[in-house]
Amino acid sequence: MKILELDNLRVSFPVTGGVLAKKVAEVRAVDGVSFDLNQGETLGLVGDSGCGKSTVGRAIVNILRPMVYGVEISGRITYHHPAGDVDLATLSRSQMRPYRPDIQMIFQDPYSSLNPRMTVGQIVEEPLKIHAKNSAKERKERVGWLLNKVGLSREQSSRYPHEFSGGQRQRIGIARALATNPKIVIADEPVSALDVSIQAQVVNLMQDLQDEFGLSYVFIAHDLSVVRHISERIAVMYLGHLVEVGPAELVYKAPMHPYSRALLSAVPRPDPDAAQDRRIRLSGDIPNPIHKPSGCPFRTRCPIAKPSCADAMPALEFKEGRWVACPWV
Repeated sequence: MKILELDNLRVSFPVTGGVLAKKVAEVRAVDGVSFDLNQGETLGLVGDSGCGKSTVGRAIVNILRPMVYGVEISGRITYHHPAGDVDLATLSRSQMRPYRPDIQMIFQDPYSSLNPRMTVGQIVEEPLKIHAKNSAKERKERVGWLLNKVGLSREQSSRYPHEFSGGQRQRIGIARALATNPKIVIADEPVSALDVSIQAQVVNLMQDLQDEFGLSYVFIAHDLSVVRHISERIAVMYLGHLVEVGPAELVYKAPMHPYSRALLSAVPRPDPDAAQDRRIRLSGDIPNPIHKPSGCPFRTRCPIAKPSCADAMPALEFKEGRWVACPWV
């Protein structure tokens, strides 16, 4: 059953210049993205840095307008709430508040996403103070229970974030996200700042919590091996567009879009000689997002590009069990 649907989501950030800081251009960070998320599913969203993955996540949580003045958001973000469907993209801060407990976010940097002046107990308790009507005693019990769930102890609730390691801080961020019993969790590169051994612990923890609470994840990352491990489906983004969407194993083992192939070829392999043979080296640099190429944004670096690729952005077509935005594969 679908719990979330994105339909032609577009997000543009203004570029200002001059003494009066007038808008002189815009960055189309997300340009017509559509996908859905099922109840209890993990959708992995992958791509280069700057391709718009985090912007998609923040648009779903509806925190972009307070963060960036003049941001323009269009399209639909439909949340299938038990009381009825709602388009999150159109809601103001006050209108979003009733739905905020259901949709939470785990941020990328565990060092800057926690308030250094608050204890761990206060950090995890804050969403409960805002969204729940529990007594102080009930909130304290809930905080201790949440800390135990993520592998920390109740006694650590009186400590401050700087007293914890990176992996422990990310666990605190996960506990905070789970405080309001959410249905959807947007995980924005939750393990990219952690050591490899700690990454596995955090990913396994997220899977255990998903099984226990029936959570739905949008797992944003650029490490495809991590995404393959945790996701049922993978969506590949390039310069604000989706280029391939399909089952995780299918996309990982047999990618079809030229960009997906290049991205998969960069995944480290134990055999360095074999890795050298299979590596796809793209020509040129990622285009400036302010002046994106016409048509397919990948055509300037694509090894199979045709002159017609400059005419229009290819639509996603269903081929061999997945959706691909390329007519030539």
